[in-house]
Amino acid sequence: MATATPTTPIDNHDKNLEIYSLIWLDSAVNQAKEYVETQNRLRQLFNQLKVFDNVEQCISFIRSIPKDDRIIFITNDQFGQEILPQIHSLQQIFVIYIYDPDHKQNNDWTKNFEKVSQKTFEIIEKKD
Repeated sequence: MATATPTTPIDNHDKNLEIYSLIWLDSAVNQAKEYVETQNRLRQLFNQLKVFDNVEQCISFIRSIPKDDRIIFITNDQFGQEILPQIHSLQQIFVIYIYDPDHKQNNDWTKNFEKVSQKTFEIIEKKD
């Protein structure tokens, strides 16, 4: 006689965490020392971290992700204005952060995109 093993709430929680991916699009994401250091910190928090410096490659990757998965997306102001109209409505996109290290950009254009968080992505700015 076969018996079923009940799934604990902790098991379900762990499985849910695995559906979140972090995608970071920025032209200097693999060049600037502070960005590479930030990637190392983010990899401690997320199982899946993908970085892109090309909009088309990033869009292609996002569209390849199953619709049940969720993406936390980080980009800069310049790429954000180009890519958001193309990805914002995708079910996979959970939240979007526009990274502006100098806090100089006027992000009024983001108000048309409800998934864009108006909060700063602080981990990128943190210095050890």
